[in-house]
Amino acid sequence: MKNAIGLFSRLGCRLRGFGDDARTREIIGRACRENGWFTPADICRAVVAVADGMLRRDALAEWLAPYPVPVAEPRRVLVVMAGNIPLVGFFDMLCVLAAGHRCLVKPSAKDTVLMEYVIGLLRGIDPQVPVEFYDGSTSPDAVIATGSDNANRYFRAQYAGIPALLRGNRQSVAVLGGRETPAQLTALADDIWAYSGLGCRSVSLLFLPEGYDLQLRMPEVNVKYRNSYRQQKALLTMGGQPFRDLGAAVAVEERAFPAALSRINYSFYKSPAEVGAWLAAHDAGLQCVVSECIACRRRVDFGHAQSPGLTDYPDNRDVIEFLTTSCL
Repeated sequence: MKNAIGLFSRLGCRLRGFGDDARTREIIGRACRENGWFTPADICRAVVAVADGMLRRDALAEWLAPYPVPVAEPRRVLVVMAGNIPLVGFFDMLCVLAAGHRCLVKPSAKDTVLMEYVIGLLRGIDPQVPVEFYDGSTSPDAVIATGSDNANRYFRAQYAGIPALLRGNRQSVAVLGGRETPAQLTALADDIWAYSGLGCRSVSLLFLPEGYDLQLRMPEVNVKYRNSYRQQKALLTMGGQPFRDLGAAVAVEERAFPAALSRINYSFYKSPAEVGAWLAAHDAGLQCVVSECIACRRRVDFGHAQSPGLTDYPDNRDVIEFLTTSCL
């Protein structure tokens, strides 16, 4: 669509102030009932991240400038969305519409309320916006799908005959050098626990220099997270496995990603080269590396893991490039 920058910058204006009026507070309440992991604070944070991080006119123009958009021959692109974080599927919809395609949206059952609200705002700005909810009656020409590794295998079989950008499980780590400031450690806590630690950008494994005594201050967590913490603490205690009690999470010394949400793993290292080798060996499963002491193509600054910008493509796969080349 030719007016994508204008459309989405106007959407950004309408989203600012979300939660300040009765209508959007009602939307927040419905979204929290739909997904017990969502909190009002997390929903408002996600909306602000979209409005201010993705929908400013100058940022949109700069982002799209290198690409041949809108495409000359629009396709029907299905977007299968995750639902672990509020509006986590919005970016893919933005990409599809900005590229000039028709977007078929299949929201997660855990994040339908917010997506319906945002799409309603888009239609209020432009009734002709080429977006619709997918009901299976229309065959897509291409697909962008995000889910678990099991879901990813299903997607590969289901959409084998069309261009597909598929995403499975990824996880994030932090590498500390030992000289981090209190502000950076506070930011690291946000990288770990924002959105209840859900999502592939949430840090769950820490690399620490030998002898380092990590001190993290946990934020408030929701009831479901605290219940998970109690369960993990009981299991570790009964199993006799050492752990550090962080108040609402447990920290275990193990160089592997934890299976439980309320558990953070950490590992001591002797040299940066040791960590670099581990990161290289596990690159295919990584989303973010939070650090200031190690060079890595997935590196982000402290406090930025949960605040991706327009060019922070999931899995480092350029979505606009996919939509302007592979889909045509």
